[in-house]
Amino acid sequence: MDCDEKNEECLALYRNSLKSADMDHDGTHFDGQYPHVFVILGASGDLARKKIYPTLWWLYRDNLLPTNTIFIGYARSKTTVETIREKCQEYMKVKPNEQERYEAFWRINHYVAGAYDQGADFEVLNKEMCKHEIGPVANRLFYLALPPSVFEPVTVNIKEKCMATKGWTRVIIEKPFGRDSASSDKLSNHLAGLFTEQQMYRIDHYLGKEMVQNLMTLRFGNRIFFPIWNRDNIASIQISFKEPFGTQGRGGYFDEFGIIRDIMQNHLLQILTLVAMERPVDLHPDSIRNEKVRVLKCIEPLEPKDVVLGQYVGKPGGVGDEALGYLDDPTVPKGSVTPTYALSALRIKNERWDGVPFILKCGKALNERKAEVRIQFKEVPGDIFDGKAKRNELVIKVQPGEALYVKMMVKTPGSPFDMEETELDLTYGSRYANIKLPDAYERLILDVFCGSQMHFVRSDELSEAWRIFTPLLHHIEGNGMKPIPYLYGSRGPKEADELLYNNNFTYSGSYKWKPNL
Repeated sequence: MDCDEKNEECLALYRNSLKSADMDHDGTHFDGQYPHVFVILGASGDLARKKIYPTLWWLYRDNLLPTNTIFIGYARSKTTVETIREKCQEYMKVKPNEQERYEAFWRINHYVAGAYDQGADFEVLNKEMCKHEIGPVANRLFYLALPPSVFEPVTVNIKEKCMATKGWTRVIIEKPFGRDSASSDKLSNHLAGLFTEQQMYRIDHYLGKEMVQNLMTLRFGNRIFFPIWNRDNIASIQISFKEPFGTQGRGGYFDEFGIIRDIMQNHLLQILTLVAMERPVDLHPDSIRNEKVRVLKCIEPLEPKDVVLGQYVGKPGGVGDEALGYLDDPTVPKGSVTPTYALSALRIKNERWDGVPFILKCGKALNERKAEVRIQFKEVPGDIFDGKAKRNELVIKVQPGEALYVKMMVKTPGSPFDMEETELDLTYGSRYANIKLPDAYERLILDVFCGSQMHFVRSDELSEAWRIFTPLLHHIEGNGMKPIPYLYGSRGPKEADELLYNNNFTYSGSYKWKPNL
């Protein structure tokens, strides 16, 4: 994200990493000669200052946006561009030699204050946009960095007052996309009454991460993986997301959703579709999303017996946050049974995956920060090594430190005939040391400019995802299904290990990957 200006080769590679080969497909280029107006709705909020403004700055800094792009913030706050700039400063990552460019970025930023439910205020916003739309063509993008409670009035006002009259309009929608099937369908039907599917971009930032986007190439571009990617060779697949910290005073917000809605139903399930889907006919965005929907349709709704829920408690003798449990957060309702950890085992009933458990695991206040896909292969038949050989694994590290490695057995060097686990290792920090990988939001926002919906969630994907999780969520909330306590900084509830074991996933604890840096 911060390539040295003197390193032209690095910057060129960086641009190429954003502008992928897929961008020569229809609808995946931007009209660089025409004005583009990018509106940040909720410009005074946390998401805008921590993610959206920094991302727009990085794209602008590296000349990745159309030349005639301007930015307009919109929110209820009676604030100014200067105040927004001050609040964003710590997240912008500006180098000393970029100061002139940074000043130019803020000169093309504007701000309009207004209510989210007042058409007259959106008329003012529309007039501000029109000032900058000189020429026969001009395009508009709206980023809804807003709470779901105002999605409906805002989108109605965009449709009635702010649609582009001489170009296209695209609307970026942040999760959560509802709380269950009914609320999601209500929102989807509302949006469908205002915009076409081609105008909507439901953003899941995990689909912008390097190793998630790499899954397509890994699966369908390598002969060595394609024939073994099935139930005949794979024992189980685990997709995990772990954070080493708790709610950090934001438990009141988290408690509305819980870990399943926050992480599992969207981020992890989206990764599952890329791991499990059949090969699309081509790289057109809808061809890929068709296959994702197809595999989701093969997954039955989760049942309570296939799930372990947990809630972290303070660590005895812990210091600072470690001493505090979820219920110690003053913003969390007393006696809350909202899970901060969840492990579930899904099954895909189709020819490729019948009998292979897909294990989704996510949690807060665990022992490490990690997001990865771990594909565990079956034991070698006809064992001649007296049970010493352990399962091969293909591990795709999403964060931190992008990597791809294969765990395998080799003879221990120098010994008569002992064996040990080692790895074939592709660590991006070593192999691609001179390339600064773009942030997920950079990739996705650029995709919106280009009109590529490959890495965005379609309405039927969303409907199928909620179909899988809604019965479980209603059971948890309707029956007061209590989560199991686990210590801050631990691996989670011990009961989760039993569910892993029962779903054909083995964990020996004898091997630790050492990145080649």
